[in-house]
Amino acid sequence: MQTIRYRSHPLRLHAGRDALANLGAEAARLGARRGFVVCGQSIANKTDLLDRVRAELGDRYAGVYGGVLTSSPLASVEAGVAAARDADADLIVAVGGGSAVVTARAVVILLAESGTAHELCTKYPSDGPPISPRLMAPKIPNIVVATTPTTAMTRAGTAIVDLERQHRLELFDPKTRPTAVIWDADAMMTAPPDLAMSAAASAFSGVATGLAVESVNPIAEGDLRQSIRLLRDNMLRLRSEPADPDVRMNLAAASFLANRAGDAESRGAGGGFGVVAAVAHTIDTRYPACSHGAAYAIATAPGLRYNASHTSEGQARLAEALGAADSSLSAPDNAARAADAIASFYESVGMPVRLSNVGIPEGDLPRIAQDAQEEFGIRRNARPVTGPEDLMPLLREIY
Repeated sequence: MQTIRYRSHPLRLHAGRDALANLGAEAARLGARRGFVVCGQSIANKTDLLDRVRAELGDRYAGVYGGVLTSSPLASVEAGVAAARDADADLIVAVGGGSAVVTARAVVILLAESGTAHELCTKYPSDGPPISPRLMAPKIPNIVVATTPTTAMTRAGTAIVDLERQHRLELFDPKTRPTAVIWDADAMMTAPPDLAMSAAASAFSGVATGLAVESVNPIAEGDLRQSIRLLRDNMLRLRSEPADPDVRMNLAAASFLANRAGDAESRGAGGGFGVVAAVAHTIDTRYPACSHGAAYAIATAPGLRYNASHTSEGQARLAEALGAADSSLSAPDNAARAADAIASFYESVGMPVRLSNVGIPEGDLPRIAQDAQEEFGIRRNARPVTGPEDLMPLLREIY
């Protein structure tokens, strides 16, 4: 019998046409008086979305930081913290995709905590498990107005990038989960199709590997199966129907379900696919030309193959969910079909599946293997990763 722990948190979700009209009421419900917007330059200067947000907040609008950058570099986050502090913000409104959402959460943390990002982030001692400092200071609330189907929207983890080291700084605080998420149809349409596809490609990887663990509990499995169905159907439609807002909404729902599945944790599970996230995070951090979604598209199928000896039953389940299984075959054979189906699907929606596709030099593989050791998930991989040398066969396959 499985032991299950399900962790939920208070959240109000508004989706549909003119869903943004709920923003003012959500700010009022929180008692906020100084709502501060965090977004990127495209949202601030090339769309009417910021004007709509400002109008909905009304007298509660306290200003905007429009300097969000891709992957949330530390310097841009620190500039956002300074701007929010000057505005005396008591509410942060993230407007945009994953980088805006992550930057906003980092701003919330650094406004409240006394340490620097380097002091507050997860540490990786060579002789023990990762150590994540407990971030106990009370946090001001945040609301997310999403423009892409990013899985960042309801998470408790926040990863920003130290460009000097070309390394992620991971901060964890459940108090930074949003109190409300808004999927406004017109807001969703402000994102270019390729940006929406990148976010969906990342979600697809998480859902696929979530289904492929050896022991998935029935609460999570239901969400994962619905999520992968929505992702497969609507990622294909995004290429053929880029102007259909229903496609964007369905992809956002899939990402939401993926996150909710992550809140249903099975104790004693057979192990996860941290190797996929570790490699993907490493390459999209070190190589800005490789998008977040492209990094996951490259890493997922090889990561499945890498773990096949330890997760064949789970990967056979994934093959069945993808419609790629053959009941006459063994679990290892169906596991191989799952990995092949994942790679083929990514290619069908125009995503790269090799490091060479995004211009990464073959000589950089040892550095990628080394950097991946400082990723939280690598310690929770189903097949143990004892050091950089263990990843070299996988990286050569990816290349």
